[in-house]
Amino acid sequence: MKPEETIDYFLKISWQTVANKYNQIASGLGITQALGYMLINIHEEGTAVSQIAALLGIKATSLSRMLNNMEELGLIYRQSDKSDKRSVKIFLTPAGIEKRKLAKDVVRKFNEYLNTHISESERLQLTETLKKVNEIAASYNPD
Repeated sequence: MKPEETIDYFLKISWQTVANKYNQIASGLGITQALGYMLINIHEEGTAVSQIAALLGIKATSLSRMLNNMEELGLIYRQSDKSDKRSVKIFLTPAGIEKRKLAKDVVRKFNEYLNTHISESERLQLTETLKKVNEIAASYNPD
């Protein structure tokens, strides 16, 4: 089977193209695509580190490195949860809030661009198909 005959080939190249475009835009804002994604997903009331790890699907060491970098950039601060001292929540600083606004704007504009080139029915079919692929892939157990 040739790579271009597989579903995962098109998933990978499509996501890689999107991620590269986001990185290209984000670099002009002084961040990366991954950092922008993290900023977008840190809530006003704080977000637990464990939630961020699950959301991004990355290992603790990589997450720790990213969080340290974000702290050094002055985008976030960490605070122990008042009800559970073992849990740490991440909060955005004013600079982090500004970068999140920029990141959200980039995502909104990029999706508006995509939506002008993909019909509503194509978009709905694509999202349903991707959801199905995700479910099937998650349940796959090789022999």
